[in-house]
Amino acid sequence: MNWEQLLSLKRQGDTSKRLRIEQDDTRLGFEVDYDRIIFSAAFRSLQDKTQVIPLSKTDFVHTRLTHSLEVSVVGRSLGRLVGKKIIEKYPHLKEVHGYQMNDFGAIVAAASLAHDIGNPPFGHSGEKAIGEYFSIGNGKKYKDQLSSKQWQDLIDFEGNANGFSVLTANRPGIEGGLRISYATLGAFMKYPKESLPKKPTSNIADKKYGFFQTDKHFFEQAANDMGLIANKSGNDIGFERHPLAYLVEAADDICYTIIDFEDGINLGLVSEDFALEYLIKLVKDSIDTRKYKTLETKEDRISYLRALAIGSLINDAVKVFIDNEEAILQGKFPFALTDKSKYKAQMDDIIKISVDNIYQSREVIEKEIVGYQIIQTLLDKFITAYDNKYNGVASNYDALILKMLPEKHHIEKDNLYERLLHICHYISLLTDGNALELFNTINGKKGV
Repeated sequence: MNWEQLLSLKRQGDTSKRLRIEQDDTRLGFEVDYDRIIFSAAFRSLQDKTQVIPLSKTDFVHTRLTHSLEVSVVGRSLGRLVGKKIIEKYPHLKEVHGYQMNDFGAIVAAASLAHDIGNPPFGHSGEKAIGEYFSIGNGKKYKDQLSSKQWQDLIDFEGNANGFSVLTANRPGIEGGLRISYATLGAFMKYPKESLPKKPTSNIADKKYGFFQTDKHFFEQAANDMGLIANKSGNDIGFERHPLAYLVEAADDICYTIIDFEDGINLGLVSEDFALEYLIKLVKDSIDTRKYKTLETKEDRISYLRALAIGSLINDAVKVFIDNEEAILQGKFPFALTDKSKYKAQMDDIIKISVDNIYQSREVIEKEIVGYQIIQTLLDKFITAYDNKYNGVASNYDALILKMLPEKHHIEKDNLYERLLHICHYISLLTDGNALELFNTINGKKGV
């Protein structure tokens, strides 16, 4: 892989390259990506989607939206720091092509902003609820009518693949979705493969999948245009990661490790003394002890340590990336950057505490149980109604259910797989609150 191709400004539908040297620096294409994402309806819905605590009314707990904004800030710092090193190493990128250090930051920030845009309501349990509707629920009946890869897309419903669809899928009058630059799409794609074969190697890029069967042709086109390295054979599609995808992943890893931990402390799920013991290990080289001792509240103390910890992890991730940049370009770095961090043991300790004390707390478990019931009920009602209409056997109840679909989702689909995925896509874009309200309406619990 080479950086000139990887930093492609091309967008879906373009027939020729967009040259960086011809860009208007006041309205750079990579910054346009950020703007298009932040003004999208799918991004706005993240304000009412779970990060840690589903349906939480506690104002300081992060939602998917605040988490995504924070990941984009960390991603921008990672991108700029790496970009500075890359431009120094390959001066022709600036001198001949016009690329700047901040271009890297803009790409990683935009991709980081979008990294959760396809996640269903109720956190990762939402993905599992959709998958289990098909694998062990009423959706099992469709298995024999689908190809193995179509079926795998459904039973392993993946927020990353759904996000790629949000960013790129066509609908009448909207060609190419948000029309994001190839470079940003490449950085967004943490798992540049289809759903089968499942986890064929221990390569971090093979951990999950990144696009549905409906989107594979465009993804393959974009990947080839950027010069990504194909790593699958036969009829299977898969590539090594775009290098900047490592930075998007690192930004997410840093934020959920540190900031979810901070939420747990503020909620009282992790004691302050216990938390300090672990955070100090990350900041011992940068902490100003005198300043720390002047902070009188728990919130201020934790906030100070959180900022230092994120700074330590950013600098370490940049070092790991630059030390391994040539291997990454050759497709020979099968790890997450944090896997090679000097702070890996400390991060693992914090994540373990978060799993035990936060992610498996009673409040989270109770809300995830509710989320399962909501998502599987909505899937069953809408899929049944949508499929019955296609087959000409819709009841009056089915017709009423379909009237609940927003106008943009009233699209005819002749293919069963596309009909099923269409409803999954609709449910996935609901907020936690919208999903609950719709569930209550369908179950007659909303006042008439």
